[in-house]
Amino acid sequence: MLKTSERLLQILSLLQVRPFWPGRTLAERLEVSTRTIRADVERLRALGYPIQSTPGVAGGYQLGAGAALPPLLLEDDEAIAVALGLSTAAADGSIADLEEASLRALAKMYQVLPSHLRHRITTLQSTVVPVPAHGPAIDPDVLLTLASACRDSVQLRFDYRTHSDAESRRIVEPYRLALRAGRWYLLAFDLDRDDWRTFRVDRLTPRIPMGRRFTPRDLPAEGAADHVDRGVASAPWEFRATVVIHAPADVVAERLPKAAGAVTARDEESCVLESGSDDPAALLRYLSMLDLDFSVADTPALAAEARRLSERFARAAGA
Repeated sequence: MLKTSERLLQILSLLQVRPFWPGRTLAERLEVSTRTIRADVERLRALGYPIQSTPGVAGGYQLGAGAALPPLLLEDDEAIAVALGLSTAAADGSIADLEEASLRALAKMYQVLPSHLRHRITTLQSTVVPVPAHGPAIDPDVLLTLASACRDSVQLRFDYRTHSDAESRRIVEPYRLALRAGRWYLLAFDLDRDDWRTFRVDRLTPRIPMGRRFTPRDLPAEGAADHVDRGVASAPWEFRATVVIHAPADVVAERLPKAAGAVTARDEESCVLESGSDDPAALLRYLSMLDLDFSVADTPALAAEARRLSERFARAAGA
């Protein structure tokens, strides 16, 4: 059985995990009587913790808002997860000015970690190499503004700069934020276009005040993450192409990330890929890594690039 002081800390920890604990369930979890739980709750209230109780057979306890902040109690695996998350955030670079704050928080955490946990985390950090993001760093205030609008279901107005530097003003219903390949994206329903859209966060400037509240819609059928991937794939690239790949659609889909483009079955032995890039050469190099036969005859610019590269390879082979 836990000592009283340990039990009080454990109760605080449990009350932070779940919004409501039935008294009997809490007593069984701590292997004490419901009478002991009531006495412990009174001790915590005397220390300034606002614990609300509901009487009766189905009664229980929940942590109220305000007053003193309960101590943060972490299990070993939770502490490791937090430390690795802070280390990753410090090296990620996708959010401006977050690196220093992450390092400060990590330093404070190390000061209170038990030695055995410190050793395990140090071992992980010495072998895990975070890959910095290559996208533009985002102002954390902008991310918080977008996140708040998503959480509160409030319409969002912002100025937006497209891939071709065209300026526009959008009014949307925001739903989700996504971090993909070092870039932040906003999934939203565009009211002017009456359709779902994916926006690069580094290209938008929120306008304050925001709009009115809205009733949330059902998210796209494929889910938020897949929709963002598809939205990125259909971005207005400088060069777009339709390529026939001589392999079944499921084989091609397994080798391609969703953001590479839309794959549609043509027949049992071939499929069509609709994709894009900033230039034909980049797309052709990408296609060559599939290690599958493909045809580009219907895309003259891509066919010309294929001939140019084939001639270069032939010279390299001494032909």
